[in-house]
Amino acid sequence: MDVNPESESHPGPFGLIKDENRPPDEVAELPEASLADLPEKLRQAAALAGWDELMPVQAKAIPYLFSQRDMMIQSRTGSGKTGAYLLPILEMVNPYEHGVQALVLVPTRELAGQVATEAALLGQATGVRSLAVYGGVGYQEQLDAFRSGVPLVVGTPGRVLDHLQRRSLSLDKLKFLVFDEADRMLSMGFYPDMKRVQAYLPNTRFSSYMFSATFPPQVFRLARQFLAEPGFINLSSDHIHVTETEHLFYSVPGMDKDRGLVRLIEVENPPSALIFCNTKARVEYVNVVLQRFGYDADQLTSDLSQVARESVLERVRRGTLRFLVATDVAARGIDLPELSHVIQYEPPEDPELYIHRAGRTGRAGAGGTAITLVNTVEKAGLLRIAKQFSIPLEERPLPGDEDVQRVVSERVSVLLESRLRERDRLQTERMARFTGLAASLGADPEDSRLLAMLLDDFYQETFHAPVVPPDAGVRKPPVHSANATSAKGRRRGHSGRRR
Repeated sequence: MDVNPESESHPGPFGLIKDENRPPDEVAELPEASLADLPEKLRQAAALAGWDELMPVQAKAIPYLFSQRDMMIQSRTGSGKTGAYLLPILEMVNPYEHGVQALVLVPTRELAGQVATEAALLGQATGVRSLAVYGGVGYQEQLDAFRSGVPLVVGTPGRVLDHLQRRSLSLDKLKFLVFDEADRMLSMGFYPDMKRVQAYLPNTRFSSYMFSATFPPQVFRLARQFLAEPGFINLSSDHIHVTETEHLFYSVPGMDKDRGLVRLIEVENPPSALIFCNTKARVEYVNVVLQRFGYDADQLTSDLSQVARESVLERVRRGTLRFLVATDVAARGIDLPELSHVIQYEPPEDPELYIHRAGRTGRAGAGGTAITLVNTVEKAGLLRIAKQFSIPLEERPLPGDEDVQRVVSERVSVLLESRLRERDRLQTERMARFTGLAASLGADPEDSRLLAMLLDDFYQETFHAPVVPPDAGVRKPPVHSANATSAKGRRRGHSGRRR
């Protein structure tokens, strides 16, 4: 396939990107792909993977990746999105050119390994080598691969940034940048590292793609910094726009709802949430639980004094309150345009209130999540509500203590590694005073509690503190179809790229 990334428009297997008979700000809508449409090498790659046909996300997304226009693509985990971006990349990178031509950023080392394994399997047909880059392993194998000129790198933002700062990795020949599970990357705390990686992106033109299960406002903001006039594809409906509200519920033992709520908050890590309870007493109890666990939470009930109510509402208006616990009556008239999550600590007594509660999130085309906690008795009532209003309700297993421990450990590692990279030589020298103590504390099970205490304080003070990213003022792009504005040639400094 002859693809010139520097040209304004070029032929691909699915037609021209740009229709010269249309105004410059319109793009020809591309047809869905099938295996038969793909080049021979990619059909061979699909056969190696045992694919008889393309999955929906692959059929819709592959033509746009071949057209090399920036895209935001909503796709659930396990939907086949990895193949959607790997197949076009494996066809369009040059296996004989020395240097990294495609970079895929992922939130976890496990996902990096999975994507790299799939890339190695599919790459057998195209001759493109790939490399997984993540922390917790030695550098030597990664350094050797970079020196050999590996074309495709899959890695976590932290370890990729390490190599960029060491100058063992260069992105000067980058043609494709992919953010896989962008919402999880933000949830993990990778935003600072992602911004630092941005400083190493080339000034020459390259194509960027963002895959995410949801597109809440913070993911929109991220996309506006890394993608140029992206199109949008939503795989959850017949038309193309950003994702709407996701309806989930979790079965929780009646006496363990408070701990279940805390575990959900830790794993989901909602940027903001409105938590509904049916009674004032329950609101007060849940608010106390959240505050005792160190969360930025406050309550709103109908009998709250006017001064206290105005204080809470002022924080709501400024967007500085993360969790608001309220009754239905108290929450009337409160507008939260960027609310990412609605959590129902208990289902409403009136079925129609479910619609009013869930409708608080996913507004103006943004993604949102409505979560309900139910015991055995409440589950039957919730299912009746879902049937009555044709709500696509999905049950998920409640995270356990081990799940929470794994997630928070990964986040703390990300935060600590990011902070370590910021240290100058003098700070690093000063830090050396405590390496011996740190080693001895880690070796003694009893003393390790001291380290656990420090890590817990660090996590609460950094991760659960209200965070306003430097791009908070960036306006969310209008929702429009994937055949909207085409991405023009890259300009120096565009979308926050290095000037």
